[in-house]
Amino acid sequence: MVLSKTASQSDVSVHSTFASRYVRDSLPRFKLPENSIPKDAAYQIINDELMLDGNPRLNLASFVTTWMEPECDKLIMASINKNYVDMDEYPVTTELQNRCVNIIARLFNAPLEEGQAAVGVGTVGSSEAIMLAGLAFKRKWQNKMKELGKPCDKPNIVTGANVQVCWEKFARYFEVELKEVKLRDGYYVMDPEKAVEMVDENTICVAAILGSTLNGEFEDVKLLNDLLLKKNKETGWDTPIHVDAASGGFIAPFLYQELEWDFRLPLVKSINVSGHKYGLVYAGIGWVVWRTKVDLPEELIFHINYLGADQPTFTLNFSKGSSQVIAQYYQLIRLGFEGYQNIMENCQENAMVLREGLERTERFNIVSKDHGVPLVAFSLKDNSHHNEFEISEMLRRFGWIVPAYTMPPDAQHVTVLRVVIREDFSRTLAERLVSDIEKVLHDLDTLPARVTEKLAATSVVEEHAPSVVKKTAIEVQREITTAWRKLVADKKKTNGVC
Repeated sequence: MVLSKTASQSDVSVHSTFASRYVRDSLPRFKLPENSIPKDAAYQIINDELMLDGNPRLNLASFVTTWMEPECDKLIMASINKNYVDMDEYPVTTELQNRCVNIIARLFNAPLEEGQAAVGVGTVGSSEAIMLAGLAFKRKWQNKMKELGKPCDKPNIVTGANVQVCWEKFARYFEVELKEVKLRDGYYVMDPEKAVEMVDENTICVAAILGSTLNGEFEDVKLLNDLLLKKNKETGWDTPIHVDAASGGFIAPFLYQELEWDFRLPLVKSINVSGHKYGLVYAGIGWVVWRTKVDLPEELIFHINYLGADQPTFTLNFSKGSSQVIAQYYQLIRLGFEGYQNIMENCQENAMVLREGLERTERFNIVSKDHGVPLVAFSLKDNSHHNEFEISEMLRRFGWIVPAYTMPPDAQHVTVLRVVIREDFSRTLAERLVSDIEKVLHDLDTLPARVTEKLAATSVVEEHAPSVVKKTAIEVQREITTAWRKLVADKKKTNGVC
């Protein structure tokens, strides 16, 4: 949910152009109109405003799928009026969700016998999935501490400072301390050794990220598992691992099959993945699966019967659409292992095209890794005259939405641009993006630097006011960088994409 605010205090009406053939009076912007208007007019008014939105295909900030096959679009529209929670009325939709859970659990190497059902649930996205997994860990830890006669009012989770904002939400909403391993220059994911050092008796789990939002890098879940096994043996604790595979869960099984990050590791008890990212479904679907039934406390599952037969449910939401569940099943059976592998390999190859194009400019340091989520994160080698935020701004002239952001502590001095490579980002688009970045760099080189402008302005002030202490170039640069970081931080408070 985005907290709303009025865009304009003075203009309180919506003025139409084409709709004037149907509607002569403007519509109130922030209150319900007194009268109905023709459907054609309502459509045109909204459609006209939406033209000012960005093009989803050129939104390189988002991991979320922006294209699906027309056949799947038809299935989505045919099921858009089905409420998923009505399991007794829509038993086939429920069955498709169960099939998806079992397919994903086996993809993640869950220890299931032949014919044994997997334990998991479909969610609105990885944010809800993480909330559910976190609640399961918290309840299991509380039950264990109560059995031991110990306090259970100060649970904590250990994770890296690079986690997505949904982890901060979970910690704040459900009163769990978030113990973050700080990053460092050149190492932008959680250090497993430092993470295990921070684990104590009140740690409900260690959260590892398979595909960091910042640079796409996979954290070393295998090393984390081995170190944690050793510590558990020494202390008598049984601290588990949750893998946040929102971005990498549909990548690693197809590109890095030898990589041990999933249920092959004994301490991994639950995994979440976003179907609407590299699961290749439109926004609104995530999944969380547990290793075994005992890893999900029974008391968290509610049983309802007022919609028909007895229905077990473990969700934060109640009503939700069926379309994305059906779309996920379509992709799983339509593509199969071969199809997903082909798509992920194409994405990886296109990422390399973009990376090589940026390296040829000799203006950027590449922050992302070759192995991980197919994205390219990069920063300027020299940002003393112009910075990454200016590049991000100027790329919008060509329609590109490329985010610029600062790294979390203790690497906040590093500013990065990031391009996410999705299925619909072709090699041609990658080459065009490099060309447009070169144009932006050329334009910036011919413009006076913002730092220079500010230095000049400072000098003028000092001439008229000799008592003013003159600032050095580095002090001015730090001021400007701090201002940009504050601007980005303010935006992040309301913009959390998962």
